[in-house]
Amino acid sequence: MSEQSPYEVLGINDSASFEEIQEAKNRLSQKYCKDNKVVESIEVAYDAIIMDRLRMRQEGKIKVPYRIRFPEKSVEIPSTPLPLSLDNSLPWLQGFINTPSYDDVLWTTGIFATLFIFIIFVSFSKIPLILMLGVFVNIYFLNRKGGQIGRAFLITIIGLLIGVGLGTGIISLLSSSNLTIFLESDKLAGFITLIVFWFISSFIH
Repeated sequence: MSEQSPYEVLGINDSASFEEIQEAKNRLSQKYCKDNKVVESIEVAYDAIIMDRLRMRQEGKIKVPYRIRFPEKSVEIPSTPLPLSLDNSLPWLQGFINTPSYDDVLWTTGIFATLFIFIIFVSFSKIPLILMLGVFVNIYFLNRKGGQIGRAFLITIIGLLIGVGLGTGIISLLSSSNLTIFLESDKLAGFITLIVFWFISSFIH
């Protein structure tokens, strides 16, 4: 097959359309899929034809469909995961929701996981102290990201109110449904509040 022209390798003429070129290449590749040398010759012939068509396009002789694959335009796969993008989200969310790094998430998760453990095993009298630690941790992380201590304090207070409200509501719901609560009511409310703090510290800018 090496002595043939690229068009002859694919079994088409030099006036073939791009669809015919692509179809011939796919058909032959499937037919000779077990013969690596033949498949390689088909790929080389296909690339040679596409390069020839690219040259003709640059000279203004033909128009090339946008979807056609050119050998020199290979797609590079990034070695690291792409960060979460909010480009398609609501505009106000883009300035409020933060895309944390892995290190940031590990730090907040580690600290709040420690507080979670404490709140499960400590006595009732120590729960306000743990929640106060959660407040300071939350303010610290928010201030580190935004550099606005007042805003960090305000968001933390809102988070505290949301956490206490959610905890109270969930406790009432579970109690009315006669479901067994794995934690005492005060500890469960504190646990939910810490979850809210963790979310704010990790994902709110």
